[in-house]
Amino acid sequence: MNAAVLTPLLDWLDLAGVAIFALTGALVAAKERQTFVTLAFFALLTGVGGGTVRDLLIGAPVFWIHDAWVAGVCLAIALFAWFTPTRWWEGRLLSIADGLGLAAYAVLGAAKALEYGLPPIPAALMGVITGCVGGIIRDVLAGRPSILMRPELYVTAAALSASVTVIGDWAGIIREWVWVAATGAGFGLRLAAIQWNLALPAYKRD
Repeated sequence: MNAAVLTPLLDWLDLAGVAIFALTGALVAAKERQTFVTLAFFALLTGVGGGTVRDLLIGAPVFWIHDAWVAGVCLAIALFAWFTPTRWWEGRLLSIADGLGLAAYAVLGAAKALEYGLPPIPAALMGVITGCVGGIIRDVLAGRPSILMRPELYVTAAALSASVTVIGDWAGIIREWVWVAATGAGFGLRLAAIQWNLALPAYKRD
């Protein structure tokens, strides 16, 4: 099935998600005192990882192979990280930026899956995959604990954004309004988790 042409708002959400996740990838490499080549590799892999898996699963052309801007954004972000001290990104600033990218990317993933004719539940899962897989790949390659192994509300925030996107589409609400609301919902939940250390209950049975 051919997808409908995605709107400029989704294009901006796509680039925003790529840029933010590329920055997190580049900074992980920078904190490990790696070369610029490694920074660029981590930036690209983290920036496009989730979207690549999504496109392969839904049968879409892999987005960054057909759009030169995406790889260019990742390279520019790697250059930016290379020339800035990592202390600029200590504390919550990067986590907040990452939360925005997570929400935006989850909305994009769910919306694109809907455009390709996926049912609501798989489409929502594509939003979660789009938002989370790049960070998982980054953490695994860097030898860090994966975001999946942390109790904090991270994947849950992506799921909220993706679910609001799907529900809004099912309800027939104007798509742009839904996308803005869905991004705000996931980002708001992620901000709350950062501020108050919100987490899901952990398994405790022996």
